[in-house]
Amino acid sequence: MHPILGQFRRMVLYLIAWIPLAILLAYLLGTTHAVSEREALALAFPLCLIYAFVCLSAWYPCRVTPLDQTKLSTLLVTHATSAVVATALWILAGKLLAVELANVSAFRGLEKRFSTEIPLLVGTGILFYLLSVAFYYVLLAVEASRDAEARVLKASMLAREAELRALKAQVNPHFLFNSLNSISALTSSDASKAREMCILLGDFLRRTLGLGEKSSISLREEMSLIHAFVAVEKIRFGSRLQMEETVAPEALDVDIPPLLLQPLVENAVAHGIANLVEGGSIRLQAALAGGDLSIVVENTFDPDAPPRRRNGVGLANVRQRLAARYGNRASFGAGPDGECFRVAIHMPAERKESAS
Repeated sequence: MHPILGQFRRMVLYLIAWIPLAILLAYLLGTTHAVSEREALALAFPLCLIYAFVCLSAWYPCRVTPLDQTKLSTLLVTHATSAVVATALWILAGKLLAVELANVSAFRGLEKRFSTEIPLLVGTGILFYLLSVAFYYVLLAVEASRDAEARVLKASMLAREAELRALKAQVNPHFLFNSLNSISALTSSDASKAREMCILLGDFLRRTLGLGEKSSISLREEMSLIHAFVAVEKIRFGSRLQMEETVAPEALDVDIPPLLLQPLVENAVAHGIANLVEGGSIRLQAALAGGDLSIVVENTFDPDAPPRRRNGVGLANVRQRLAARYGNRASFGAGPDGECFRVAIHMPAERKESAS
């Protein structure tokens, strides 16, 4: 669609831009002294209004002859021919206008005086047309730049979505692997607990069905998943594993990426509680502060215990998912704090009606 004709606001601005050109044409006509100043004004403004619409046609040859894909000779021939045709139509319209104005007593004989202005109008008409050509090439360049930006943005969004799906897919297999190892260990020591753990594991996996299709869930849903996970792990650790929660009620409706916190709790169990003979506790805090959701997960751990294999996979997953989803709007910090290991997350507090 034509960039000017397609929008009323652009058409108004386009016609306003022709007012200075009409004033310039009136000045040029008046300097020849062939017509009076009043006659110059009477000719210039209607002629420029007519030519404004004639020059709209310059868009089409500009569209079919892009500067970066067309030979210079083709450009010159195309636009020179178009300028001559447009100017001829303009001169014809001017002649008809002069004839009509000559019927008014104040402009008697204007059609004859108009003929002496034709050379000036030819030069002016070609100049105005070429200005229109330059204007349309600028519009085409802006349009091409916007299209390129849109393609880059779309490609970036698709890449980010693919990255999020890949990172999210790492969570369930990792947890399932650890849980099956625990069940395997229990089968030889306590078969009834192994069966109970299988049931609880099945309940957890049922809860996670369909999460791969969701970009976010409420913190309330995420906490429910964590409770199901802890129930599975409590079969293995019993009273050695304690869970403490301090979650602000208003934070429960905030949306977060699914299975974002479960790897943190799993990490606290595998690399903290599991290494302590007497066990320990996991503390989870969540609150809203200044439009952000603040989450802290702490667990007791043995700082002298040797690092285990795969240490940090869950933390790296969470860090990458936050970066892919929120960029620099989210922060992630993890590290020892005395005899506790502390993970702190700050992220935008989004809800379903405002989440992107």
